[in-house]
Amino acid sequence: MTAPLAGLKVLDLATLFAGPLAATFLGDFGAEVIKVEHPVRPDPSRGHGPAKDGVGLWWKLLGRNKRTMTLDLSKPGGRTTLLRLAADADVIVENFRPGTLEKWALGWDDLSAVNPRLVLARVTAFGQFGPYAHRPGFGTLAEALSGFAAITGEPDAPPTLPPFGLADSIAALATAYAVMTALAARDRTGHGQIVDMAIIEPILTVLGPQPIWYDQLGHVQPRTGNRSQNNAPRNTYRAADGGWVAVSASAQSVAERVMRLVDRPELIEEPWFSTGEGRARHAELLDRAVGDWIARRPRAEVLKAFERAEAAVAPVQDVRDVMADPQYAALDTITTIPDDPELGRLRMQNVLFRLSATPGVIRWAGRPHGADTEEILTELGLTVPEIAALAAEGAL
Repeated sequence: MTAPLAGLKVLDLATLFAGPLAATFLGDFGAEVIKVEHPVRPDPSRGHGPAKDGVGLWWKLLGRNKRTMTLDLSKPGGRTTLLRLAADADVIVENFRPGTLEKWALGWDDLSAVNPRLVLARVTAFGQFGPYAHRPGFGTLAEALSGFAAITGEPDAPPTLPPFGLADSIAALATAYAVMTALAARDRTGHGQIVDMAIIEPILTVLGPQPIWYDQLGHVQPRTGNRSQNNAPRNTYRAADGGWVAVSASAQSVAERVMRLVDRPELIEEPWFSTGEGRARHAELLDRAVGDWIARRPRAEVLKAFERAEAAVAPVQDVRDVMADPQYAALDTITTIPDDPELGRLRMQNVLFRLSATPGVIRWAGRPHGADTEEILTELGLTVPEIAALAAEGAL
């Protein structure tokens, strides 16, 4: 079965998360992804977080379905080799500060000259232009700048940053979408183009209608903890055995089912109960009704009762629970890589979605730094002496 992106060649020049993760998404569905890393300074994600036997585990996820090679783009031989790679590539993903590729004579004019069909995805914190463009930046700054941190946390507590790469991950999804959009345009026009992805933008989009609320009403969303300004009950509640559950009643019908379940049907008759905004104004009352009922029962009983009532509930799970969850197991969301050459059997998140005819697949987990350099250069047509000359120059 032919993978949907088979035949697509992607050069991943990016480091850390947004750019490389976008390339991972493409590789999961069959694109040939070549990870190009500096010979001495590899992608820092190889050293992020816990390692086993000296092997970075985050990299195993981020580097899956990629062949790896080393190349110093600042060296003449490195520049020439990248141009040779770019000549038959479809996509380059990079996240250098604006002007860096141009400094190495590898800017858009140079790349498109050797391959007019190339799509160049430039993923930076602030985009390619504007007053912040040349600042160093990471996803954390996007989470602060976009307004995410300002609305996250309890009302009387400090703004809260996520404990994972939220802005980077959202930008990676957006970048993969942007690349596929640019490739679709290329199919019609015959020409590639630049994708300018600023990490500060996609997270602002997923935050919802805050800009239009402010524009039209002057409304600034406050921090409300787990509560919502738009509906109630919506919170986490502790069961009698110490387990936690999350309840959401965004739909009117679900809110009514919850109230009947917790033996407070009279609240349904209140005039304010008929709208999400009205319920949100009475969140304290509704939280108390739901929370008191849940607090008198063990979590398993609560979950079964909500399921029977067709009311929306989920256990608050940590990673141990996720790894054993029956729904994730049915979907194979956490899948097994049986024979990684460095770590043997390992488990990680599967591809993002299921296609009925041409599904994605994890062919291998992240490979060692530069593991495929010689093979890739040989495929490119370089001779043994030419490869040796690049190594002597320090380009490999």
